[in-house]
Amino acid sequence: MSILEVLHTYFGYDSFRPLQQQIIQSVMDGNDTLALLPTGGGKSLCFQIPTLAMASVAGTEEEKSKGGWGLCLVVTPLIALMKDQVENLQRRGIHAAAIYTGMSKEKQDTALDNCQYGPYRFLYVSPERLESAAFRNRLSYLPVNLIAVDEAHCISQWGYDFRPAYLRIAQVREVLAPSPFNGKQPPVLALTATATREVAEDIKDKLRHPLESDESPHKWQTFRQSFLRHELSFLVRYARDETEKADRLVYILQRVSGSAIVYVRNRKRAEQLAELLVENNINATFYHAGLTAAEREERQQEWKQYVPNQAKGKRVMVCTNAFGMGIDKADVRIVVHFDTPDSPEAYFQEAGRAGRDGQTAYAVLLYAKDDKQKLQKRVLDNYPPKEFIQKVYQRLSEYLTIGAGSGQGYTFNIHVEELCQVMHLPIIPTYSALRLLDQAGYIYFEEEHETQPRIQLRVSARELNTYILSREQHSLLQHLMRQYPGVFTELQYLHETMTDLLHQLLVSLAQRHIITYIPRSTASLVYFRQERQETVWLPPAVYEQRNILFQQRLQAMTDYATQNTQCRQQRLLAYFGETDSPPCGMCDICRQTAPIVT
Repeated sequence: MSILEVLHTYFGYDSFRPLQQQIIQSVMDGNDTLALLPTGGGKSLCFQIPTLAMASVAGTEEEKSKGGWGLCLVVTPLIALMKDQVENLQRRGIHAAAIYTGMSKEKQDTALDNCQYGPYRFLYVSPERLESAAFRNRLSYLPVNLIAVDEAHCISQWGYDFRPAYLRIAQVREVLAPSPFNGKQPPVLALTATATREVAEDIKDKLRHPLESDESPHKWQTFRQSFLRHELSFLVRYARDETEKADRLVYILQRVSGSAIVYVRNRKRAEQLAELLVENNINATFYHAGLTAAEREERQQEWKQYVPNQAKGKRVMVCTNAFGMGIDKADVRIVVHFDTPDSPEAYFQEAGRAGRDGQTAYAVLLYAKDDKQKLQKRVLDNYPPKEFIQKVYQRLSEYLTIGAGSGQGYTFNIHVEELCQVMHLPIIPTYSALRLLDQAGYIYFEEEHETQPRIQLRVSARELNTYILSREQHSLLQHLMRQYPGVFTELQYLHETMTDLLHQLLVSLAQRHIITYIPRSTASLVYFRQERQETVWLPPAVYEQRNILFQQRLQAMTDYATQNTQCRQQRLLAYFGETDSPPCGMCDICRQTAPIVT
């Protein structure tokens, strides 16, 4: 099928958005391609369309009769996005799978087998999965015809959200076989909505095929769509203090109807502001990483289901930056930042979730007099002294009973708040220290890691006959003994679909001391990449240079909030290298009087 036929057949569209067709053709020509598209610019179709088009004409006749040959490996850090896209593809009759933290080994093996032997077209994985030698070995047997790298700015040490695991992507390219579509090595399509020109060049350098010499021509095609948003009005509203900020928030949300997002810096404030909005008859809920996975999923769905003038769903989501990545809701009318973000990249991406349907929308930053001092404090919070980072490393090792010269390859689920309480460490700088230790290569640190439930039988099969059990309890125990042979001797990961009834049955058996039951929970994951060291060394690229860049980004946000002479959107676009963009005509600077507040 042609790319237009794929677009219409599977996705129901008759034409492409700007630059989509050129990006898709570049990929199909075998070029490594960098696509810089704004939030809502249709990045997913840029790898979905060429994968399906190439698969339809590649492979043996038998393979073509089953849908063709070829698989797209999609690397993304967003589990929620993985699940959403897999479900969306499956609803369209397209086979897709995802491998993410918390899946059982059996489910992972099944997904890989389906991708190797079945008509699967997309495999979504986290960048950390690429660090596994066993996984890279399995990849060498998969019919990969394209590597799509989402949030590609994460590969650059100069990007605002550097993830060391992204550096493995280039190595993965070594093990992939040439595609029968064109006989070439599978190309890379790197996608991002937030990259300066320096970061864009770094992305291409880091993703280059490792077998290519510095002298050989490297064929990269770069497509950059203007980030100008004609429908989005950028506004800054000033307040004396937090109380006046809250009053302004209520006032704005009472004036602007439709779905809204309110971003805050911490969990407590998310809960407090949601409560304040409800007290003022504004339909709101909150979302942060402290909620269980089920709670987060429920609140996300409530917000996505909101329709104006209908008595269902939640209109306003008050949240930390844990919310929003990969959320596809086009009719968001307003995004309010109660606290100033750390960078123009983060602000532009989050604000850009408003107005994706092309209708008028607002991005509002609330700024108080003392916000500049708060931003300056974040420098020490995000880059604490090296002596403190050394202390966190040693205290973490002691907490996990890792002796000197040992620990390499060990994985632990921990609660950072508990670590800080036991070892007498401040919470926010400790999180930052763990992230820096990750970037320096000592550990792998995953802040939000959902652990699988575990069970163990505490009584023998013979003793079970002495218990009076309900039919459901007896049936469940028989099933556990059949499916989990080691359940009598050690804790076993439970791979069943966790329903409310199953959870209640397990709790009832645990209360009678028949089983040990550890429910699913959200914790942090720590993996020791090296054996425990006596001292840690942070390279300048990890600490000093990134600290300077962090301060520059904070200053850029302060300048954005406090200047009153240049068009708001024009200033943001200039930061990303669009120095010739015209004034937007919609922001508070352009119009002098804002359309939604007096």
